[in-house]
Amino acid sequence: MVSPPPGAAAVAARTGLRVGPAPPPLMGSQGRLGPPGNGGPGEGEGGEARKLQEGRVARGKRRKGKGKGKARAGQGGRGSGAEGKPGPQTAKEAAGPGAEAGARACPREEAEGGGSVEEGARGIIKGDEGSAGAGKEAQGREYRKKEAWRVRARRREGARPGRAQRQGGQAWADIPGTGVAMAAEAGEEEEEAARESAARPAAGPALWRLPEELLLLICSYLDMRALGRLAQVCRWLRRFTSCDLLWRRIARASLNSGFTRLGTDLQMPWMQLEDDSLYISQANFILAYQFRPDGASLNRRPLGVFAGHDEDVCHFVLANSHIISAGGDGKIGVHKIHSTFTVKYSAHEQEVNCVDCKGGIIVSGSRDRTAKVWPLASGRLGQCLHTIQTEDRVWSIAISPLLSSFVTGTACCGHFSPLRIWDLNSGQLMTHLGSDFPPGAGVLDVMYESPFTLLSCGYDTYVRYWDLRTSVRKCVMEWEEPHDSTLYCLQTDGNHLLATGSSYYGVVRLWDRRQRACLHAFPLTSTPLSSPVYCLRLTTKHLYAALSYNLHVLDFQNP
Repeated sequence: MVSPPPGAAAVAARTGLRVGPAPPPLMGSQGRLGPPGNGGPGEGEGGEARKLQEGRVARGKRRKGKGKGKARAGQGGRGSGAEGKPGPQTAKEAAGPGAEAGARACPREEAEGGGSVEEGARGIIKGDEGSAGAGKEAQGREYRKKEAWRVRARRREGARPGRAQRQGGQAWADIPGTGVAMAAEAGEEEEEAARESAARPAAGPALWRLPEELLLLICSYLDMRALGRLAQVCRWLRRFTSCDLLWRRIARASLNSGFTRLGTDLQMPWMQLEDDSLYISQANFILAYQFRPDGASLNRRPLGVFAGHDEDVCHFVLANSHIISAGGDGKIGVHKIHSTFTVKYSAHEQEVNCVDCKGGIIVSGSRDRTAKVWPLASGRLGQCLHTIQTEDRVWSIAISPLLSSFVTGTACCGHFSPLRIWDLNSGQLMTHLGSDFPPGAGVLDVMYESPFTLLSCGYDTYVRYWDLRTSVRKCVMEWEEPHDSTLYCLQTDGNHLLATGSSYYGVVRLWDRRQRACLHAFPLTSTPLSSPVYCLRLTTKHLYAALSYNLHVLDFQNP
């Protein structure tokens, strides 16, 4: 039993034909398939006709090679009998109008005789396939036109290497069955071409199409201004000129090579800056030098010399056109800057290690474990206002900008904090800072940045930043000297830069207060001449460092 193939209705719909139901199979005289013949009752004849008919169908299958459904389309009935002719219901009538259309499409096969129904169905399918093939061919031509247009466009845009490979791949688009793959590949190639166009300028001088190694060599002769202008041309040049290889040479040339030596034989100096002059202590004198216009060198001859101490000057400050100095002889000297007026009076039993002056008030700290408050008024010089027992040696001292208190930094030999704040008017203890100082963590330098914030450093190798509004028990931030060296002094620009001077090999370190790691270190002495950095002074253009035997300057403008 052979039934109409699936899809025949679809074929008829496309061709405008109507396919009716196939007639039911009839039983022959011996119970075999096939309609009764016109007078030939022989079973063998009908069987031979049927075998001949099936042979034609098989040959049709082999010729077409289109699958089972196409070979079996249109089998509406079979002929039987002695001559193999159709029965009362002919094969053409059983197959419907499709057989006639198939016969017109394939006249040669119909002329061969026999199996006209099957041949007609195959003709229908063949005609349908022909129309479908024509549609596919039209689509292929349209696709090839579009691809040819894309290739010409890429040629006009000056596509880089890979174009020949894409053109070779275009030939594969003419082969049936490769259209989808080639379309996907063409899409990827278009994206790649777009990325390449963004990476390299499509038009412009041929110089930009050189290999990157040659461009790097050419651009290495440009300065920073020329590189900056070149980066404004396009995105690709902006990316190219940001290469580290181009900027490394410029960055190295911009780094400071180190401090410049300005003086010798200072012997534990201290210094201060005022306008265009530098004041520095040398033994028991204080010398005033005027800067040259570059700010990185000093005139050889001093502007003034201030004397009066019998021993070395340990510390001094500038205030109200006066120089207030503290000496190893236990005396405090008051010098008028623009005159020869000098007053010296005994202040402590031992050397005066530190002194500060603000608002007409002088405070001093001594090795005799006391801190004292003095007036600056000329009629009251030498009259002590308050004597404060600190119970430890005082190494550093600073008056608050509010003129209401002052802080002392001691040697930390007792069981109390080395940082304590005292009332300036009454001399009473107000508070102490920190609670975790180890024994011997003496504070060698302390300074106020604002009425509520201050910085300290000393023997414990730490720089600490305190905010009195937050806590007096714990510092806000701290920085540790990496080489476990005592920090003698510190200085800040009031913003983010912090400079410290250590005891080993005279190392000056620059810190960014927003991070804990050191930015840069400058070792200023060698092993035979190792000296601590006793004092640092900082301006917007220069950093000055005073050691035992020389003075150094770091120029931020001319490295």
